[in-house]
Amino acid sequence: MLNAPQLLRRVAVTFVSLGLLQACSNSALDTPATLPPINLPPSNPPPANPSGLDTRPSNTSCLAGDRPGGTLSLGVQRVFANLNFSAPILMLQAPGNSGRWFVVEQGGRVLSFADNAAVASASTVVDITARVRSGGEMGLLGMAFHPQFPSNPRAYLSYTTGAGQLQSRVSEFRTADGGTTLDPNSEVILLTVDQPASNHNGGNIAFGPDGFLYIGLGDGGSGGDPFGAIGNGQNLQTLLGKMLRIDVSGATGPLPYRIPSGNPFAANTLCNAGSGAQPCPEIFAYGFRNPWRWSFDTGSGELWVGDVGQNLWEEVNRVVVGGNYGWRCREAAHAFNSTCGPANNLIDPIAEYGHAVGVSVTGGFVYRGSAIPGLAGRYVFGDFSSGRIWHIARDATPTLTMTSGFDSSLQIASFAQGMDGELYVVNYSGSLHRLTGTTSSTGSVPNLLSSSGCVDMQTPGRPLANTIPYAPNAEFWSDGAAKDRFMALPNSQNVAIGSDNDWTLPNNSVLVKNFRLGTRMVETRLLMRHTDGSWAGYTYEWNAAGTEANRVIGGKTATINNQAWIFPSESQCMLCHTAGAGFSLGLETGQLNGSFTYTSTGRVANQLTTLNTIGLFSPALSGAVSAQPVIPSPTDTTRSLTDRARAYLHTNCAQCHRPGGGTPSNIDLRSTTTLNSTNTCNLPPQAGNLGLANAQLIAVGEAARSVLVSRVNRRDGFAMPPLSSTQIDSAGLQLLTTWVNQLAGCN
Repeated sequence: MLNAPQLLRRVAVTFVSLGLLQACSNSALDTPATLPPINLPPSNPPPANPSGLDTRPSNTSCLAGDRPGGTLSLGVQRVFANLNFSAPILMLQAPGNSGRWFVVEQGGRVLSFADNAAVASASTVVDITARVRSGGEMGLLGMAFHPQFPSNPRAYLSYTTGAGQLQSRVSEFRTADGGTTLDPNSEVILLTVDQPASNHNGGNIAFGPDGFLYIGLGDGGSGGDPFGAIGNGQNLQTLLGKMLRIDVSGATGPLPYRIPSGNPFAANTLCNAGSGAQPCPEIFAYGFRNPWRWSFDTGSGELWVGDVGQNLWEEVNRVVVGGNYGWRCREAAHAFNSTCGPANNLIDPIAEYGHAVGVSVTGGFVYRGSAIPGLAGRYVFGDFSSGRIWHIARDATPTLTMTSGFDSSLQIASFAQGMDGELYVVNYSGSLHRLTGTTSSTGSVPNLLSSSGCVDMQTPGRPLANTIPYAPNAEFWSDGAAKDRFMALPNSQNVAIGSDNDWTLPNNSVLVKNFRLGTRMVETRLLMRHTDGSWAGYTYEWNAAGTEANRVIGGKTATINNQAWIFPSESQCMLCHTAGAGFSLGLETGQLNGSFTYTSTGRVANQLTTLNTIGLFSPALSGAVSAQPVIPSPTDTTRSLTDRARAYLHTNCAQCHRPGGGTPSNIDLRSTTTLNSTNTCNLPPQAGNLGLANAQLIAVGEAARSVLVSRVNRRDGFAMPPLSSTQIDSAGLQLLTTWVNQLAGCN
């Protein structure tokens, strides 16, 4: 039996279903004082909208277009034609002073002149000819100004000396007249190293971006590095064959310099005159034959060294702290002498060339000028004997083999870089020359982000409505930056999904990624698939006001919010966005099978469902989204530890470590690959043990022996990921450590 209220409600429902409620509006049913309101669903309720967007946006402006290209032709033009020098080996400017040049002559003089094409004479800055033993590879070989010169009145000279025992010496000199001259009587000797032969003295010196003084010394000379059981290059108890780094801000102990705490053997006793019972704390890197000329990139801070070879090969190295560059074990990338000690973790040269095209490399500079746009961000170097000049991308993958190059017909003793970033060539025959170049180009990429057609500059970092926002479940580590991602496809073009669930975007597509540190917009990257089907990456640096972003060509490093931030070069972008990984990386089914908040509609929806609804895929996805693969977030604690760790490796490592990823190893870290098939579990490393005892790539149950974990825990030349990061991902490191420690086997 129904009571009265229940009966009335049953009647009301019946009337609603018959559409008769309005006709009964004056009946006893319309009694709100005694009957609660009835909220009834429609008889055929529409389903909740599962899509975050209703329609696909129209895009006619954010398009990749033709890829930039063209041919760069180099040249040299004599400058300061009224001046001639005697065996000039170096040309430089004092910090912050673009109005004067200094030229170092091998015999022992430093001369100076105004930066004026018509200048007729040079004045003497200092003359220490009487102290210098010169000839062949000996002489006054290097000069460096203190970074605050002349307010800090110190400059430094490197030279060979000694009537009997030949020595390399680095000394401090002071100016008493604001930088016009150096007082030869003010010399303070910092470093003295005995030289067993008259060649391979190195001798270049320079201050690094860290404010420390760097010193390059050869292996002691003769041929083949014959000194000692393993040669000087590999002997860590001598300063010969090394790149050194010292702090000249004050004295510690017997010598007038300190040891930077970041040097690899900083805690050891000073090597003093070049010998000791333990590795020398002055050493920054080792394994060099004769680092004749080298420089720091003013954009990235990287150290580039041209190391003169033996009989067959010349080499160029990008040097990191603690790195071993192989001599005498190797000459460039080629075996030389197997009796060279426990030479682990040898670092390949970036470039090499055989003696058919040159016999004595002269290191140069990364070009940061504006007169030769096609050279921007590229490392320029040459050969002393043949006069050839080459240029390579500063992020080139080792090891490039150089061939003909540009023939300058000069004896290239060194290159010079002005305060404006333009490059010069010092001709050992006595003249000075400026590097010139012309580029014939096709296609273009805008230099201002506001001209890209992809970003709404009124709201910094927010792309226009012609793009589709997205986010991968597992994000790539980017030094703690927050990121926003958007895709822009040409109208009427669709995304194809491969059998491996990677997505292929049509030609003319653009991917936009913004990076923020705190509230500050730092960088925007555009990854473009140009009209010819090729992919290329371009990066833009936002100004502090957040009103515009300028294109960075060739990459650079800047300090933002007290953090070193690396803007990758075009080549570095494509080292990660590999063909094996489908170029677009985050655009794969498993990564986008997750919820996302669409700000334009205020909806939270599954990304696959949304993109399928607006017709992005061809053919469309069929079946339930729940049946599609999912790559979880490494921070999703509802998922297993293994799933989270494998997702982290998939995102941060598998773009390179997979079939077709471009690495020389056979490691496959995709999340779909079983652990036993990754070629890492309980297997020895092929690229060095990083100093770990009984090292394995992944040592089951022992993260401390696992090279994979160790590489994530460092930011040097052996770090992983190897590019564009200065900060260790502590959360990711802890995740991998915990995962490896709990592994019980490889299955």
